[in-house]
Amino acid sequence: MSIVQVSASNFKEEVLDADKPVLVDFWAAWCGPCRMIAPVVEQIAEEYNGKLKVAKLNVDENPSIASQYEVMSIPTLFVFKDGDVASRLIGYMPKDRLKQAIDQVL
Repeated sequence: MSIVQVSASNFKEEVLDADKPVLVDFWAAWCGPCRMIAPVVEQIAEEYNGKLKVAKLNVDENPSIASQYEVMSIPTLFVFKDGDVASRLIGYMPKDRLKQAIDQVL
């Protein structure tokens, strides 16, 4: 499964209206911890293929969405279910902690 790049123009369609839970990685190119967690997010996308959609949102290019969800530091990862925020994780974390949060929502 590939990771979907989301923006203000497709956020509702790809995330809020999704037919399965969505992990959204709010990130920026200049953010060191964002680059550190990127391979973990890619592994999650592979392992949860079919059960979870994985998306990335660049906060510099989409400040309105970042502001709407009160993203103050990055990386911030949200798990959306049925259009609502089911889980919010801030900062770099090991893969097992991220999987734990996802599994609680699934």
